[in-house]
Amino acid sequence: MRKKTTHSGVSKTAVTHSIFYNGEGLFGKKVDEICFGQASDRYLQVDIKDLRQQGRFTVKKRGILSNAVVLCLLPACLALGQQEAGLSAIVAGNNAFAFDLYAQLKSAEGNIFFSPYSISTALAMTYAGARGNTGKQMMRVLHFGKNETAFHEGFGKLQAGINEAQRQGNVKLSVANSLWMQKDYKFLAEFLEMTGKNYGAELNYADYKNEAEKARAKINTWVERRTNDKIKELIRPGVLDASTRMVLANAIYFKGAWATKFDTAKTKEMPFWVSARDSVKLNMMNTGEKEFGYGENKSVQILDMPYAGRELSMIVILPRTKTGLGDFEKEIRAELLDSLCSGMRQEKVVVYLPKFTTRRECVLKKVLQKMGITDAFSEESADFSGMSSNKDLKISEVIHKAFVDVNEEGTEAAAATAVVVGLRCARVYYYKPHLFRADHPFLFLIRDNTTGSILFMGRVVNPLL
Repeated sequence: MRKKTTHSGVSKTAVTHSIFYNGEGLFGKKVDEICFGQASDRYLQVDIKDLRQQGRFTVKKRGILSNAVVLCLLPACLALGQQEAGLSAIVAGNNAFAFDLYAQLKSAEGNIFFSPYSISTALAMTYAGARGNTGKQMMRVLHFGKNETAFHEGFGKLQAGINEAQRQGNVKLSVANSLWMQKDYKFLAEFLEMTGKNYGAELNYADYKNEAEKARAKINTWVERRTNDKIKELIRPGVLDASTRMVLANAIYFKGAWATKFDTAKTKEMPFWVSARDSVKLNMMNTGEKEFGYGENKSVQILDMPYAGRELSMIVILPRTKTGLGDFEKEIRAELLDSLCSGMRQEKVVVYLPKFTTRRECVLKKVLQKMGITDAFSEESADFSGMSSNKDLKISEVIHKAFVDVNEEGTEAAAATAVVVGLRCARVYYYKPHLFRADHPFLFLIRDNTTGSILFMGRVVNPLL
């Protein structure tokens, strides 16, 4: 790195408008590097605004910062490090909730697919209005942060980081939020401002008292538009009524081509073992021998299949035995996934993966109550005084729908969540190629590689269901 000294004896360096720490990008943007003098080998990318505010010099060329400038920039650098730590905590909390929720859903028969990110986002907006024990229960179960201001600001930055993947032009990925409020009900301006600022929530008015079905149709149309028509009828007839005061909605849509595509000529009909003895015939895709991120232990194989641009990947976890998914489901947690992923390396792998399409709908009120969020649904105990000073609101229902289609070209996935708020008076290494043959039940997820967020998650027990 070349050094250039200015008239003041202070080096100058160029950075872009992006936050990075220890050389790892938060939002995946390419930036220059700043070296803190000869006394340290650590590199820290900082926001140009903070450079101007804290260092008060014009940033021109790549170089080495002097110790004097380091001292001047230290408060900004520490703050940025804290911001990344805060985002990491939000991602870790969301991923922990994803596996907690999966543990509740796994007892259902058949395939599972949902977007933990969508559910967390809709409930995070709701959490912004929760107070007292209601807020404490939501914080504990959803793994949300105690410092609400920092948490919501961090969640907003996380959402911006995820949406950034689409702006790179390699995949389609968008997250959208909206609030649908009873037109003559008074919501606190602070709540509306916070959800708009941090979550980009669109504000809409409805007349649930007189035209609940018309309001339902509008919300469902918004969801369809935001999910490329993949999620229809999110809210079914009868869910909204005259007691409804707000619907908080989230929609997420993803479409990405594989970085390493499957050859359609290699797709063949093969058996998929739904049990130790029973199988079904289906179209099994085959990559041939290609390089992928791969890991294994005595129980499972794990595969990282990136999408174009490599900002996102599908992670497939395949038990070694035909009936091994049930046992693995008992032990899978976010920490175990992190451990499995950290052990992956680029290796030659021959992949067999079934083509499949799955749709799933979840009504989550009872599930969330079982997990420990009880007051939010209670007529007596719900406290959403951060939404309205009327103090008469509770959550009526939480509804979620998700869709995924996996084929030779790539993956298309979408999901939406609605939180209905109503009045409380209402209701090891090898040199030869590995064989990864997903011909029996497996777990999979779609992850944003830059932030580490699990956007979608599911299992396949029978691709034909």
